[in-house]
Amino acid sequence: MKNFAMIGAAGYIAPRHMQAIRETNNKLVAALDPNDSVGVIDSYFPNADFFTEFERFDRHLDKLKRSGHKDKVDYISICSPNYLHDSHMRFALRSGADAICEKPLVLNPWNIDGLLDIEKDTGNKINTILQLRVHPSIVALREKVMSENRDTKHEVDLTYITSRGHWYLQSWKGDEKKSGGIATNIGVHFYDMLHFIFGDLQENVVHHSDATSAAGYLEYEKARVRWFLSVDYKYVPQSAKESGMRTYRSITVDGEEIEFSGGFTDLHNRSYEEILAGRGFGLEENRVAIETVSHIRNASPVGLTGNYHPFLKA
Repeated sequence: MKNFAMIGAAGYIAPRHMQAIRETNNKLVAALDPNDSVGVIDSYFPNADFFTEFERFDRHLDKLKRSGHKDKVDYISICSPNYLHDSHMRFALRSGADAICEKPLVLNPWNIDGLLDIEKDTGNKINTILQLRVHPSIVALREKVMSENRDTKHEVDLTYITSRGHWYLQSWKGDEKKSGGIATNIGVHFYDMLHFIFGDLQENVVHHSDATSAAGYLEYEKARVRWFLSVDYKYVPQSAKESGMRTYRSITVDGEEIEFSGGFTDLHNRSYEEILAGRGFGLEENRVAIETVSHIRNASPVGLTGNYHPFLKA
């Protein structure tokens, strides 16, 4: 049994990490969040110590480490706002623990280099949640693409709409300096998936970008990809709306839909299993995706020219 601490226990994604810690037969001993709406902890680890102040959390973990207490922390799970991930991973390593960080790992690719240095200094490791790399349908597609011998690239359309209410733009997620913008916040794991399946990124064009939607074109070694991301309900196709759906997720490869909507509920569990077995995804596995979203964030959109996603016509 390993001991875990958590930073960002009141966040949206935190319960998936709590469940993964429990399902892998480990223990959450301490949690931190400036927001004290963390009753969800009772469903998983009611005996975990909880702190709203970083200084007290830091002191508590340090006391556990120095006293050789049975609850000395082995891993720190990081579920904090995106712009704090870099700092919190540094804290985890310097506290003598390995880190497990939610996506996006960092906002800018040069932050990865600094974290590599701290890994070397401390001997501790950073693991990241790249959950689509362990999705059975995605793994099967990658194996198929890798085994092919073809001269032409696959034609791919990626569409992801996950509706959010008015609160979204009022939260840190609506602040590009804190979230990295729409492509970073909801899309970074999809860009990692595309790189994972289709190889090195060769071209990155942004057609459209605003606070709630973004679209562009990516070309990889083995695929040409049109992508569209949004948190605006108006873009959900009518057929999905009639079924009561507020989320629409679609990937087509050469016109054929890749079914991967199922199997999402336990991907964090699988990710934790891999990390605990020493097969976690580290810093370098994140580099291409972070470079991709950094470029998208800073690029000037070119408008409806070239190979753009059909949803932009709306």
